[in-house]
Amino acid sequence: MQSKKSGGKPGQRVIKKYPNRRLYDTETSTYITLTDIKKLVMQSAPFVVLDAKSGDDLTRSILLQVILEEEAGGAPMFTEQVLASIIRFYGQTMQSYMGPYLEKNIQAMTEVQAQLADKAEGLTPEMWSRFMTLQSPMLKGLMGNYVEQSKNVFLQMQDQMQKNTEQVLGAFGLKRP
Repeated sequence: MQSKKSGGKPGQRVIKKYPNRRLYDTETSTYITLTDIKKLVMQSAPFVVLDAKSGDDLTRSILLQVILEEEAGGAPMFTEQVLASIIRFYGQTMQSYMGPYLEKNIQAMTEVQAQLADKAEGLTPEMWSRFMTLQSPMLKGLMGNYVEQSKNVFLQMQDQMQKNTEQVLGAFGLKRP
């Protein structure tokens, strides 16, 4: 849980979480559910979830609960292997790189999705469905290539950093064991 205290920013909806686990929307003066939180996210509505007693910012933990509900129902987005891999990054050197990496890639996917939606404005739902059925394998292939290229660039960067480190250590008369 976060201990960061915050008040809502101007234009930001404030949701208060009470000890009984209920969420209270201060804008509508009603209790809401995680489903309502998901709707706010889908509408890109700015909001913050605060602990009603302490004022701590609980937004991240509530968003994780929404993801948990989505993963538990219907068609999960993450396999067990992916979830286990994410957990393994915690406490490791690469943890600080993983968050920004995921954030940038999800942002890129969001932009692609928005561009596709803009270009498909005149399509009927049936035409859009057929279009996406045909495009899905191609998009998966493109994303696979993108990830492979990203991996290769990262490995090259890692090799270059290792060479630079060895040069610096060599300049000081130090050698790696």
